[in-house]
Amino acid sequence: MSLVTRVMELKRERNAVILAHNYQMPEVQDVADFVGDSLGLSVQATKTRADVIVFCGVDFMAESAKVLNPAKTVLLPELEAQCPMAAMLDVEGLRKLKARHPDAEVVGYVNTSAATKAEMDVCCTSSNAVKVVSSLESRKVIFVPDENLGRWVQRSVPKKEMVLWPGYCPTHNSVTPAQVLKEKEHHPKARIVAHPECRPEVLDLADAVRSTEGMINYVRDSPDWEFIIVTERELLHRLKKEASGKRFYSIPGMICPNMKRIGLGSVVASLESMKEEVVLPDDILERARRPLERMMAIGRGD
Repeated sequence: MSLVTRVMELKRERNAVILAHNYQMPEVQDVADFVGDSLGLSVQATKTRADVIVFCGVDFMAESAKVLNPAKTVLLPELEAQCPMAAMLDVEGLRKLKARHPDAEVVGYVNTSAATKAEMDVCCTSSNAVKVVSSLESRKVIFVPDENLGRWVQRSVPKKEMVLWPGYCPTHNSVTPAQVLKEKEHHPKARIVAHPECRPEVLDLADAVRSTEGMINYVRDSPDWEFIIVTERELLHRLKKEASGKRFYSIPGMICPNMKRIGLGSVVASLESMKEEVVLPDDILERARRPLERMMAIGRGD
């Protein structure tokens, strides 16, 4: 029996749904019931009637699914699938920052642990960060943990005073303007589409700055046929499906090793053993739900 066949069999037995992020390996994306970005996955998690949610992504995503579905069993197939950016923000540090800026509202990127979400006023994703910050009454905003995304938001909402946490995504932050320009030299007709987790000097070179889902919409609707995609390479798998016939080029080395920890074997093992289950304290479940629900009520931005 193939791994794909076994996954499908176990899904039926467990009444499970598989959610996969756009950065997952192609074979994982192909067996998923839903593939998307952070906001899309958050919304989808609230709609499922399945008893079990298998989250193919990294730790904070599975935690968010559990927060939004406390009565369901949420599985993260590999405990080592951790987000380095999320690990850069801790509860104690965030509390100290809030104490120094008591007049500020806290906007937290969804790429954070449930424990830190419990300290936030509202969450955001890269697709709606500008929309979320613009919606706030407070002039001062504490934005955590992605400094690059915070700087991008600051450009669009200059009237807000942004207090930024010094966090970043190692995969996106490692990209340099020289790498992007080298790809442009090889593909001069290609449009550059970059993720806002990249450095400001990289975003300055882009024809469009979008979330992963925003990138898909952009290239699908664009009259152009060639694109340099400045984000994790596995997005190209979905782009080729959604915009067949168009050409896509990635930046060498744009790989998130933690997103690659989950494979079909991991999914099978997780469904067979019902491990590793995401378990969170009741107070965290309650407090972290509010900023997530507020984010989803605001909706998508790009």
